[in-house]
Amino acid sequence: MAKKRISMRKIKEVLRLKFEVGLSYEAIGKSCNLGHTTVGEYLRRAKDVGLAWPLPDNTDDSLLERLLYPPAPGPDVNRAIPDWENVHKELKKKGVTLFLLWQEYKETCRDGYEYSWFCRNYREWSGKIDVVMRFNHRAGETLFVDYAGHTIPIIDKGTGEIKESQIFVATLGASNYTYADATWTQSLPDWIGSHTRAFKFLGGVPEIIVPDNIKTGINKSCRYEPDLNPTYQDMASHYGCAIIPTRIRRPKDKAKVETGVKTVEYWILARLRNITFFSLTDLNKTIRTLLEDLNNRPFKKMSGTRRTMFEDLDRPALKPLPVEPYVYAEWKKAKPHIDYHIEAKGFYYSLPYQLAQREMEARITQNTIEIFHKGKRVASHQRSYEISKRYVTSKEHMPKSHQKYLDWTPDRIIQWASRTGPSTAQTVEAVMKNRSHPQQGFRACMGIMSLGKEFSDSRLEAACLRALSIGSPSYKSIQAILKRGLDRLPLQKEPQQTSFINHSNIRGPEYYQIIMGGDNNVDSPNH
Repeated sequence: MAKKRISMRKIKEVLRLKFEVGLSYEAIGKSCNLGHTTVGEYLRRAKDVGLAWPLPDNTDDSLLERLLYPPAPGPDVNRAIPDWENVHKELKKKGVTLFLLWQEYKETCRDGYEYSWFCRNYREWSGKIDVVMRFNHRAGETLFVDYAGHTIPIIDKGTGEIKESQIFVATLGASNYTYADATWTQSLPDWIGSHTRAFKFLGGVPEIIVPDNIKTGINKSCRYEPDLNPTYQDMASHYGCAIIPTRIRRPKDKAKVETGVKTVEYWILARLRNITFFSLTDLNKTIRTLLEDLNNRPFKKMSGTRRTMFEDLDRPALKPLPVEPYVYAEWKKAKPHIDYHIEAKGFYYSLPYQLAQREMEARITQNTIEIFHKGKRVASHQRSYEISKRYVTSKEHMPKSHQKYLDWTPDRIIQWASRTGPSTAQTVEAVMKNRSHPQQGFRACMGIMSLGKEFSDSRLEAACLRALSIGSPSYKSIQAILKRGLDRLPLQKEPQQTSFINHSNIRGPEYYQIIMGGDNNVDSPNH
């Protein structure tokens, strides 16, 4: 009451300064410590009720307050009250606003309440319903995803080992329609797999996915620009939706996520606490049954269920599923070496040689390897799993100087090396033994043969003999032997026998001695 009496005294002072002293709004505001807009509001109200200055003698503070601020009228029993539940439901549809719903209400009820009353009473009504239903998310707009804090143990029948399964939860914002499944881990493949199964369960895709800053999907949490995992972003692009993580230290962002998780924990996981599961499949079958019960459970303070709300609101607004589901792919940043190959999962894949030593991204699926430069795909290969084919090279990626090596056979390379000596030929053959692509082995052989020009053919032959004797027939080993002069020292043991390439054009070590005695006119690759 003290605050009201002070307000009335200020209003009286405003009226006095205006009509008795004749001050401006700004001067009155400074004198009364009020804003000029507040001064104008006081004077407008006084004018509307016909107050003059000086005030009548019987005008006390209570009467002045009733004149200037009359109580809001109560609901008129003769006026139609809006169906707030229908208003709440319609408000979730795209493009629908309170003003539009009020206009429609006034069209059916000409003597209905005004807009300010409509808004105020709707907010009062919505504040009384379940917190789970209170948030006004648009139909088909948002899917909230997270993992439950509880896990479900699964027992291995063979070993008796107990392993905890993780529970993924997804809840639509408008209808609260809920999906859940169990996976072994919270790793990226399981995280992505749960999303694709959730979309299939819903029969469509929402506009926005809101994860609770989980480390699996978010590489780096940030209040304004969280760094999404490339695979997660790739999945969102495939389905045509956006990923908007909850903001750090913003409880309102997380309320819907946490509510959905708690609902699953109360109505599903708590019911499983006394059931023993022996497989992930059995657990997910049970979860699916309990999901049906949850989504068909009537709301306490509203009519309908999650399923009926989903059918009315979310399902019509969801975007259609793509023709093919997302194929899990990992992304890796890579910089190719001078041989224009990048490493992916222990294998090497070529790209155009002009892009050697530039930053690339590799998209790795179960069957393919795609290479991107600045967002543009520059190469694609079938993924290799054969240890004997560690290098996967496309001819069109090779420079012309390398492509000509494809015309050379292993036998021709060995014959060329045999002109230096049998040990050199045997070393060259050993170098090619574990190479899956000719270009890879031929380049190393050229390096070995070039050492003959630097140190002489006789020293190269001696170095190859020593390299064979220590079981290290490679370019780097032979180069080190020559640089240190070890080729001039006597051998401590006989050269080791190497296993040769199974190739129809290779004749074996005895052939080297034969061709050394003849007139060999094999050209080197430099000719």
